Amino acid sequence: MNSKLSAYRGCLLGLAVGDAMGYSVDTKTWPQIQEDYGPNGLLGYDLCNGYADVTSHTQLAAFTCNALLLGMTRGQVLGKMAPFVKYVEVGHKEWAMGQRSYDQPRRNYCWVFRIPELRRRHCTDTRIIDNINRGLIGTPEEPRNKFDGCAGIATAVAVGLFDDPKRMDQSEIDRLGAEAIAITHGSPIAFLPGAVIAHLISRLLRDRVTPLTELIEESLTALEEQFSHEYVQVKEICTLARRAIFLGSGGNLNHVEALESLKCDTGAEVLAGAIYVSLACCNDFDGAMIAAVNHSGRSAAVASIAGAILGARLGAEALPEFYLECLEAAPMLVDLADDLVQGCPMVRGNKLFDGDWDRKYLHGEY
Repeated sequence: MNSKLSAYRGCLLGLAVGDAMGYSVDTKTWPQIQEDYGPNGLLGYDLCNGYADVTSHTQLAAFTCNALLLGMTRGQVLGKMAPFVKYVEVGHKEWAMGQRSYDQPRRNYCWVFRIPELRRRHCTDTRIIDNINRGLIGTPEEPRNKFDGCAGIATAVAVGLFDDPKRMDQSEIDRLGAEAIAITHGSPIAFLPGAVIAHLISRLLRDRVTPLTELIEESLTALEEQFSHEYVQVKEICTLARRAIFLGSGGNLNHVEALESLKCDTGAEVLAGAIYVSLACCNDFDGAMIAAVNHSGRSAAVASIAGAILGARLGAEALPEFYLECLEAAPMLVDLADDLVQGCPMVRGNKLFDGDWDRKYLHGEY
């Protein structure tokens, strides 16, 4: 497997692994986790019927990847397209429709809508379903609520995976990362971390040599340069993230103490928690997942973002097989990753026709 394909697959699979592992303890405090799983906490999946279920973190990331590829395909094949954020909105709406058991649409635009594993109602914050179904689609300029949580944070990973200098420059990728979260979360504390995540993921896919600390610092600096004149919350986000860098690069706290000190509840705190885990366990994916879920914060969110970062950094080969063999969504995520690497093979006016791509990204079929 070439390094680019490995990084893309590792990123999406790492996100799903962290999400599935953190799901079973996502609403529990550290003492409750110890009571249920022993003094060292959760050390692997808590399986349901032999399978590891993913939540809305993985689902929203998958729908966002699919929607962005839909937009790109329409532009290349049909010669018409809206801004990419509008396709992200389409993905969110289809995901929300898939979460209900009634009034299903006659036609869908995203092929992942047809995958049962990506439609199961394992939503970490049902308020976002209600808002989307009511048509309350927000933007950074016109927020529809004050949600500062982390339920939409994984959409920024999908934006980072869509990186291509021919489509968007780095600042546009960063802004789209924030806009993707702002669809459901109106607080800058929630959506601005999306710019950091999108920047970091896109850079990791292109650069596996520069130290991770430097790439994280670059992402924070980019946030400051692009958004600090608009949002005073940028300072709070960067201060928290830089504390996580300090703790993860040799601070004197153990994993639980560090993550408890970061709280890991809001979007900004989850970003900080994921940064800490990624640095503290930079070459140990298994150790990172164990650290990422054992605390009182939002375990699934921290582990999914940390899993995406380390998956992109270390590649798919670094993910232990025991994490993937019972992950139901894995084959579909591999398909998405491969399609993101390939890009649309068809161009308007060219005689080349790809039936599989046409079926998936113009007709929404799998």
